[in-house]
Amino acid sequence: MNPKEIIFEYVHRAKIAQQTIENYTQEEIDRVCVAIGWEVYVDDQIKLLAEKAVEETGMGNVADKITKHKNKVLGVLADIKGSKSVGLIETDDIKKIKKYAKPVGVVGALTPVTNPTATPASNAITILKGRNAVIFAPHPKAKLSSKMAVDFMRQGLKKVGAPLDLIQIIEEPSLEITGELMKQVNVVLATGGGPMVKAAYSSGTPAYGVGPGNSVQIIAEDADVKDAAKKVFSSKSFDYATSCSSENSVIVHASIYDQFINEMVGLGSYFVKAERNELEHHMWILNAKGYRSINPEIIAQSAQKIASGASIQIPDTIKVLMVEGREDLEHDLFSQEKLSPVLTVFKYSQFEEGYSILKRLTDHYGTGHSCGIHTFTPKYVEALGSNMKTSRVMVNQPQAAGNGGAFFNGMPSTVSLGCGSWGGNITSENITYKHFINVTWVSEYFTPKRPTDQEIFGSYLGEVKP
Repeated sequence: MNPKEIIFEYVHRAKIAQQTIENYTQEEIDRVCVAIGWEVYVDDQIKLLAEKAVEETGMGNVADKITKHKNKVLGVLADIKGSKSVGLIETDDIKKIKKYAKPVGVVGALTPVTNPTATPASNAITILKGRNAVIFAPHPKAKLSSKMAVDFMRQGLKKVGAPLDLIQIIEEPSLEITGELMKQVNVVLATGGGPMVKAAYSSGTPAYGVGPGNSVQIIAEDADVKDAAKKVFSSKSFDYATSCSSENSVIVHASIYDQFINEMVGLGSYFVKAERNELEHHMWILNAKGYRSINPEIIAQSAQKIASGASIQIPDTIKVLMVEGREDLEHDLFSQEKLSPVLTVFKYSQFEEGYSILKRLTDHYGTGHSCGIHTFTPKYVEALGSNMKTSRVMVNQPQAAGNGGAFFNGMPSTVSLGCGSWGGNITSENITYKHFINVTWVSEYFTPKRPTDQEIFGSYLGEVKP
């Protein structure tokens, strides 16, 4: 069969399954969500998923992937618990409006090689919450681990008597087949690199995409330095920085710069100085088009492996490599997203200078994604919230855990982060179940409440016309 016929069969099965649950009650669909969530939360199966993901992709590490599954699956389930996604979901007695939720239908979900099991696990719960069906298109280099996650969730569907084809996966993915999937489904969710997102938006199907990440943190002069270093280190080293939310740069106030660096070194970081050029040439190589791009061999690899590849000798205890950022940051490759435990460090003296570096870094690469600050000064936080072209500002938090929702903040739990028009996305929100329901507004008539001209135009009414 050709790609069109192959995808037609997937979509046909998904539509039949989705129509079967179209009239499920809230209680019934919530039972389904918990059932599939359990299969990718229980310890022995998470371990298998983590081991398979690392074995197949060669990225990240097993222990952190287990933690990621635990946090993401539980976080999504906690967020949807008690949330309305079926029937009457909202009533406004003043405006005489009632809102009714309906499924969007069949969702095509593209998953990244960096997160091949936790992404489908979290997104399946999110999508099914709205009584939809989902077909996953995995990265070709992660198809087996992603399929294992889907197979576990289909076991959960079976246990509660729900149609298995509510969750499917393309077993032999290719660009052509994924492209055809995006054309035939009702909605696309693209979690991955820029080209994937652009393809989703060009498919002619309504799509949610995520922009590139390049999370940056300011460490202000009043920060709790020990706490800030601990959080940055944990975030940057977690799963070898597979997350697009992992800090790529920190901008540290001069008065605490040395202390911060010493804290990072004490935690297990190595400051690359004389060998900076060797590290750069290992991390960015000439591609087929003749320009330098990230070396795929360093993505989501340990600091030990990256240093070894650059012929840099480091102690066995090192988990994060640090380099000093250059003033001409727009031409410094270390200012980009690195998807590896390599952290670029900048120094500043006044907040305006630090803010300028932050703005330049994110405008150069990763506009719209996220930034953060470690401080107890409200005006600094206000400055970032009011002025940065970013969808998320984390305050005194590790970015990798905080951006996508955590048990220590109020961000919606997700693995898919919209970056707004700044990042070429349709939304700046964390993608949740609310993005996978259609809402019918029922409006009732009430006695007209027309405002007066005075209430709207005020002083304009007194102006003399020439």
